[in-house]
Amino acid sequence: MTITQLYYVLAVAENKNFTLAAEKCFVTQPTLSMQIQKLEDELGILIFDRSKKPIQLTEIGQKIVSQAKNIVNESGRIKDIVDQQKGYIGGEFKLGIIPTIMPTLLPMFLNNFIKKYPKLKLIIEEQNTEDIILKLKNGHLDAAIAATPLEDDHIKEMVLYYEPFVAYIPENHHNFGKEKIDIQDLDIDDILLLQDGHCFRDGILNLCKTQHDSKSPNFQLESGSFETLIKLADEGLGTTLLPYLHTLDLREKDKIKLRHFNDPAPARQVSLIYPKSELKLHIIEALRSTIAGVVKGAIAFHNVQIISPISKSTKA
Repeated sequence: MTITQLYYVLAVAENKNFTLAAEKCFVTQPTLSMQIQKLEDELGILIFDRSKKPIQLTEIGQKIVSQAKNIVNESGRIKDIVDQQKGYIGGEFKLGIIPTIMPTLLPMFLNNFIKKYPKLKLIIEEQNTEDIILKLKNGHLDAAIAATPLEDDHIKEMVLYYEPFVAYIPENHHNFGKEKIDIQDLDIDDILLLQDGHCFRDGILNLCKTQHDSKSPNFQLESGSFETLIKLADEGLGTTLLPYLHTLDLREKDKIKLRHFNDPAPARQVSLIYPKSELKLHIIEALRSTIAGVVKGAIAFHNVQIISPISKSTKA
């Protein structure tokens, strides 16, 4: 039995296809199939039921895959231990970032980080939270930056900062004249939202409690970008909420439409998240240190109320 054989088994279990698994492992399909066959012969069992389409794990195969994940993860610790002992930060590191954080946070730290650690090949993917969690569990990401807490027993969270929600209120809106607003001033029927799948959207839904019976609006719109929501708000179609860092780059004429919340301000908790295996933890810590160094000058809010990014339906 070899680590490589177990790695191939995990690839087939995930992709449910020998050809696709071989492509992901950068080997030929006959090579991958032969190695898995050798392992099955050695153990005297079948890991996969090849008669089904797509390929399914046998009952014993499910138990083997569960143990194989532990073994492959633990084998990765050996190189990790050596790298940490040497203080070496290099090789490949795959980082996921959710869409509502990527545009504002990435430019703040990326240049500093790659200059400080030139031997590290940083591969960055923009993914929603659900896909990030799946990729972390399957070993396709080393870490990610997302809104937390996620309440997932398989994921560890390292808090980076707390980012307040800021209301964008056009001049013709009844809340425009207020210097600051309260959560009770919000009406979910009046707020333009991001598309389903964005955790920032779920945070707003968790934050807002409609103060009266919901009306049926004459239109319903959800967008994938804050810029579109801002333009629609300016057209008098409602208000929207923005993450604080996103407001820093607004034009001065748009900044007068921003309204902060009275303390404790609703905020999202932004964290580095990574698998409980804690592989490449020294690189994760280097990333945390770099981000903390640049963000602390931009965000100095302390009295905040953390709003969960998990949709209420998911929590229930």
